Amino acid sequence: MPLALIISRALSAIATLFGVMVVVFVLVRVVPGDPIAMMIAPGASEADIAALRALYGLDLPIWEQFWVWFRQVLGGDLGTSISMKQNVLAIIADRLPATLELAMMALIMAVLWGVFIALLSTAWRGTIAERLIDNFNGIMLAVPDFIWGLTFVLLFGVLVPLFPISGRSDPLVDPGLSTQFFILEGLLRGRFAFVWDVLRHMLLPACALAFPLAAVIGRVLKNTMTDVMVQDYILLARIKGLSRPRILLQEALRNAAVPALALTGVQFTFLIGGTVITERIFSYPGIGNLAIDAVINRDLPLIQGLVLTFGIIFIIVNMAVDAMTAWLNPRLRHA
Repeated sequence: MPLALIISRALSAIATLFGVMVVVFVLVRVVPGDPIAMMIAPGASEADIAALRALYGLDLPIWEQFWVWFRQVLGGDLGTSISMKQNVLAIIADRLPATLELAMMALIMAVLWGVFIALLSTAWRGTIAERLIDNFNGIMLAVPDFIWGLTFVLLFGVLVPLFPISGRSDPLVDPGLSTQFFILEGLLRGRFAFVWDVLRHMLLPACALAFPLAAVIGRVLKNTMTDVMVQDYILLARIKGLSRPRILLQEALRNAAVPALALTGVQFTFLIGGTVITERIFSYPGIGNLAIDAVINRDLPLIQGLVLTFGIIFIIVNMAVDAMTAWLNPRLRHA
């Protein structure tokens, strides 16, 4: 990827992030509700309310509040949570690994299932099996992730209790880890039983997030592979006597992967956003669940920090997808 394009993308990302900061800062202040009124003790005097408002900088004009917060963010300080009385950056850093592990597990499941669907549909094109797969794929796409989550809770948590439906791990087991990246650190430390317990807790929420994304990947990849299968190089591969599975995997899938990859990156950002409701359903201790608590408590510094974190994740994912797309497609490398 040319240096000029990299610089252009970086400047665009910075401008986007600044726009996100401005929008969220203004929105959380025009929404009805006073965070100070929600945290002040009954019978507090006007002086106490004024002192608390001054402590959090809410007595300043809105433009001055933004300038103070903007300077703090540049210095790595996201402020102090009104409801939790803790540093916002520390709170997010403690919860973010759980959401990242959940999102990565959902992404892996979605990609594997989506590729599987696309390969089967392409291989069985024109048969009743293709129509059945397409119908099932349509159901996966039509049902939102939170409905899948509620369904899984009812089926596998109540009717047939096979998997845990709340938390991140067994509360009676001490992780004994130095970070919140339970899977990664657990594997490095050889805590395989603990990692298995974490994966069992993650399975249902990950499936709820993965199903709609898998349907999108499968549908787009199938359409792209259908176009690829009529290309001249596929005909040449058949003339050479290559088997159909080899043609599908080695020729068609590789060349059809670029547009599917770009779409997956875009959809992954929506998957991150979908963790908000899904984490709440499964009482999963990530930043999605934390975001709902922050909104309920009108915790302005925490809301701002969380939205900023989501924005940074979205930008990083999109830049990574652009880089991978350029690497896979030689024509884009020198664009």
